[in-house]
Amino acid sequence: MLKEMNAMATIAVKEVARSRKFYEGQLGLQADGPGEPGLAAYRSGGSTLMLYESAFAGSNRATCATWAVTDGIESLVQSLKERGVAFEHYDLPQTTRQGDIHVSGARKTAWCKDPDGNILCFAQD
Repeated sequence: MLKEMNAMATIAVKEVARSRKFYEGQLGLQADGPGEPGLAAYRSGGSTLMLYESAFAGSNRATCATWAVTDGIESLVQSLKERGVAFEHYDLPQTTRQGDIHVSGARKTAWCKDPDGNILCFAQD
């Protein structure tokens, strides 16, 4: 039943208008339509990312959305840094860090936070 349906990431934010500056200006996403009050949708590849206003924004201490990077995570991270995105650094088992990128075997991962503290991930296998 559900295996044939698309799923989307939904991210709680305090103010959609403020979050648009980050998701559009810094991450480079383009709004999928004008949106509704308290909501904003973005297309990212074949997926949808939905922002919605919530009093619980930023309360999740785990990753809430991951982008699968097919190639060139180093250039993606550099490009985002040039747009003002700050990356998080974590001490993870069997993982080394090369700048802002965590390396574990062939997997390369980088994390950042949006203005509300939601953790976003960029991963390349």
